[in-house]
Formats: sequence, structure tokens, C-alpha cells
Amino acid sequence: MFTAALVLGALLALYLYGTRTFRYWRDRGIKHDTPLPYLGTNAQEYLMRKSMTQMAVDAYRKYPNEKVVGIFRSTKPELVIRDPEIIKRILLTDFQYFYPRGLNSHKTVIEPLLRNLFFADGDLWRLLRQRMTPAFTSGKLKAMFPLIVERAERLQTRALAAAAAGRPLDARDLMARYTTDFIGACGFGLDADSLNDEDSEFRKLGRSIFDVRVKDVVVAVLKDMFPETFKHLKYTSVTEKPILDLVAAILKQRNYEPSGRNDFIDLMLECKKKGQMVVESIEKMKPDGTPELATLELTDELIAAQVFVFFAAGFETSSSATSFTLHQLAFNPEIQEKVQQEIDGVLAKHNNQLSYDAIKEMTYLECVFKEAMRIFPSLGFLSRECARTYTIPELGVTIDEGVGITIPLQALHTDPQYYDEPDVFRPERFLPDQLDNNNKFVYLPFGDGPRACIGTRLGMMQSLAGLAAVLARFSVQPGPTTLRHPVVDPKSSIVQSVQGGLPLMFSERVTAH
Repeated sequence: MFTAALVLGALLALYLYGTRTFRYWRDRGIKHDTPLPYLGTNAQEYLMRKSMTQMAVDAYRKYPNEKVVGIFRSTKPELVIRDPEIIKRILLTDFQYFYPRGLNSHKTVIEPLLRNLFFADGDLWRLLRQRMTPAFTSGKLKAMFPLIVERAERLQTRALAAAAAGRPLDARDLMARYTTDFIGACGFGLDADSLNDEDSEFRKLGRSIFDVRVKDVVVAVLKDMFPETFKHLKYTSVTEKPILDLVAAILKQRNYEPSGRNDFIDLMLECKKKGQMVVESIEKMKPDGTPELATLELTDELIAAQVFVFFAAGFETSSSATSFTLHQLAFNPEIQEKVQQEIDGVLAKHNNQLSYDAIKEMTYLECVFKEAMRIFPSLGFLSRECARTYTIPELGVTIDEGVGITIPLQALHTDPQYYDEPDVFRPERFLPDQLDNNNKFVYLPFGDGPRACIGTRLGMMQSLAGLAAVLARFSVQPGPTTLRHPVVDPKSSIVQSVQGGLPLMFSERVTAH
């Protein structure tokens, strides 16, 4: 009898723990689905049936008349934001309340490679952002362009081989190799050459970063459900040791001094030479209400973390966006022809050579790329976390520190309320005379505000150069197995990916220069 009561009591305690927050949105009058113990409203993601983006899209579309929708990531209350004005408040106007991305489930125990500009929050983020911003000036981008041209020529060579053989080529893999090679050069000062080397170690490293294993999912779920209990449980990333070892070897080779290559590691070494970083804290205040000072020394491990995110964020987002652009052009030959005419005309003015200035003139190509990112943004959502108690003026609803925020880009970008015929690929939407300024906080492929992507211009530049290199020499068509609407991989995490790649036929253009 006593044992049965003990078991019953333990089960009741477990149930109460796994449902302890589930009145949160009901008490505030926020519409939400009924959560399940421990799983919240997130069961489909935990079971790897739907991606994080797909879950956000479902919540957005299920409640079309709401400004916000409540969800539960395990037992953590989160808000999916549907209203552009509230989005503007979170990203920009009231940023001081929403500076964390909240991607680390525990504040004090963070894996070494996650102490980077993308994942870091609070003062660590602010210190890194201040010191790294000078890396992405126009002058530095222009100086990198010769590295892009060299990789773009190799890109053409690989596509030429596929065209000559008459076989389909996975556009996703092709563009991933191009961006991997570029980032290897401008990030590490290395010639990765994955466009020529089928089994490039650098390409394998890049692929492994986004290879979601069941073990990683289990760790993530446990950290969501029991953040305090499992705060020391690590993601056993297969990339951690190779990245740390690679960066350590390069730093040693350069004697911990900038080499003159002007690559990302040089920039990090220059940052280190400047000594201690100092900023006004956004986390800690003095008794008189003024901010304390936050300081940080740039260690070798911190340098490795920044190099890691430069590599991971750069190659995965750009390869996703550029390959999907080619996929759309394959199914819209009239648009493809129009953008090729622009590329031909601009290159003719620049001695048929890709250059920084030539890419800046390809305005229709930029519209094409932006439209592809509208339909399928590489990051399907933006993530934030409430840093302290905040009242949403439009709703009169108060949320607490630690409440998660999801801005569902995939859903916003394809909402007919903002885009006429949202499923139609129409690059003219982004021409200056047709651009709807009311959609500024709807179309957000690079985010906005102080935490907008620091590498936006670099990403645009290398992506447009890669597309121009392909389309100047080749036309793309659907292959025998190409799906008109690719299937999103339900295991996708922050960056969206598709199942089975994007196979396309490449045919050499007769009029190519």
C-alpha cells in the first residue's frame, strides 16, 4: 500500500513538474494549442516530424486573426509574433528588452564553439559585435573580391563538366562547394578546393556541422525539458575538435600575428592585439541606474568560436539561398532569360570580367535573389528572448524574463496579406518603384536592428557573384527527378534545408562569353 502511494505520488509530482507553466498563456488571454506534459506544443519537432520553421508556420496560420500566438517549447512559454509593429518593437524600438537570442538553454554553461557572435547573448554578444563590425566595411569587402572571382571560375568549370556529360547536378551541393571554398579562402586563408576535390575534407567538415544526429536531438530535448539538471550535458559535436585544432594550427603558423592575407583570422588577430574589449553592460546596472562596464579578453578558444560561426553561417545560408534561386529560375525560363540579358550587358561593360562594381550594377539579379529568399528564407524564423518584464503596448499583455520570442519569417514572407500571389516567383516585387515599404518588418531574411546579420553585405556579394558566374555561362532546367516544390527536411534546425538536394540540368549557353 505504502509503495503504491509512493509511486502514485512520484507520478503526480512528475506530472505537475511537466505541466507547471501551462496556465501561462491562458492567464494572459493568448490563443494557443493545448500543450502536452513535458512536450508542450512541440511534440512534432521533438519527434523529428516537422522542423522548427514548420512548427512556427503552423502556429502562425492556425490563428490568422491574432497579433501573437502562444506556444510551449517543452515547458517554456514562447510567443509567435504575427504583427509587424510588434516585430519592429522587438527587433528595434524596444531592443533593450529583447537583446538575447535565447538559443542557449542555460546561461552559464555554453559549449566552446557556441560562444560566438550568433549564439552569444548579453555582454558577450555586445563585446564581440563591437570588435568585429569593422571586418565588414565596403573597403574590406572589395579587397576580398579577387578571392570570389577565383572560386567563381572553378564553379563554372565544375558546372561545365556536368553540362558536357548531360547529367543532373545537385545545385545545393554545387553552391555549397563554392561558398565553402570562398569561406576557406577569406576566413582561413586556405585553398579548400572542394569544387575540384570530390572528397574535400573542408567540404566534409562543412556538411558535418549541419548533420543532425539522433543523439544531438536527445540532448537538445533534455536541455529543453530539464535545463538545470542537464545544463552540463554537451552536444558532442563532431566538428568541435577539428575546428579548434585547425584554428590553433593556423594561429601557430602565423605566430599569432596578422599575416597580411586580410582574411577573417587576420581580423581576429588584429582584434586580439587591440587588447581588452570594454563596453557598457546591457546586463548589469549600478545602483544609480547607469550601466557597469563589461570587459573581455579575446582568447584562442573565442577566436575559434567566431571562425566556426563565420564558416557555418556563411556557407550554409548562402548555399541554401543561391541554389534555391537557381531552382526557381529553372522553372521560370522567361525570368532566367531576362536576368541573363542583364548579366551579359553588365559584363560587356566590364571587359567580360566579374568585379565588385559589375555585381553592384546587376540590380535585377539582386531582385531575383531577394525573391527566392522571400519564398524560402535560409533562416525560416528569428529567435529572441525577453530579458526583463515587458508589456506589449498593442495588447496590454505583460510577459516575463525568459519568455521566448519567435518571428516566423517563412510564414510572413508567404502571407497573401503582404504579398499578392505569394507562391508566384515575381522578382519585380523588389524593384525600387514596386517595393512596398509597409513590408519592412515583414521581409527580414537578414533580420533587423542591432542583431541583424553582421555579414549581410558579404553574403549578398558572394551569392550574387556565384549566381552571375553560373548564369553567364549556363542555363538551368529541371532534371528528371527535380521536384517543383522541394520537401523541407523535418530535421532542419536554424537553417532550412531540403530533402534530396536540388538536382538541375546545366546546359552551356551558346552566347556565353
